[in-house]
Amino acid sequence: MSDNWVVQNLENALNTWNGKLAEIWQLITQSPENFKGGAIWKVIIDIHGALQAIGLALLVLFFVVGVMRTCGDFASVKKPEHALKLFIRFALAKGAVTYGLELMMALFQIVQGVISTIMKAAGFGTAQKTVLPQEIVTAVEDCGFFESIPLWAVTLIGGLFITVLSFIMIMSVYGRFFKLYLYTAIAPVPLSSFAGEPSQNVGRSFIKSYCAVCLEGAIIVLVGAVKMADRVVREMMGL
Repeated sequence: MSDNWVVQNLENALNTWNGKLAEIWQLITQSPENFKGGAIWKVIIDIHGALQAIGLALLVLFFVVGVMRTCGDFASVKKPEHALKLFIRFALAKGAVTYGLELMMALFQIVQGVISTIMKAAGFGTAQKTVLPQEIVTAVEDCGFFESIPLWAVTLIGGLFITVLSFIMIMSVYGRFFKLYLYTAIAPVPLSSFAGEPSQNVGRSFIKSYCAVCLEGAIIVLVGAVKMADRVVREMMGL
């Protein structure tokens, strides 16, 4: 590391950036079961299991309300086609509540497969380290004392900005994990809404939101791939 105070500010900021970026890359490829040793996941599984009883009770309630709202009278329920339709809906909703955890983890694994495919196609498996160019180091070291004072002020502000931005990025990745945990914990309750046709939009919105949270990881990897491609193009053009 250089002895120049301006260069040290920049290098310290870039070291923080590289460290947080490497941590982000590690978390992106990690599953909720392995996050922080799996201790949080065990608590989420216990909550999910406890809410399954409530989900099954709501399942019956949504089903009865759906029958009353969609069928004009009891005679229409006795028709074979209506009875079969109601039975299939109830069975599927019961399966969604009972095996909701397996369903959600299957969706998560599919998205993780998409993330792995993007990373392989982009040609990187780890975060690329950002290094301070030697030209900048040389130019800063050649500055005099009074010339380096405004540079030091600018690099101090820039280093603070980089540090804050790196922490915001890592917190967004941690936030993704906690959102996955929250969705997994309360899944039996919204999934039970599939039992009734009037309430099924609740379950659809829940699945869509969960998929959106899972895809946040793919968006982060895509941004990294685009930045890497831009760097390669700049190097080829000599910029």
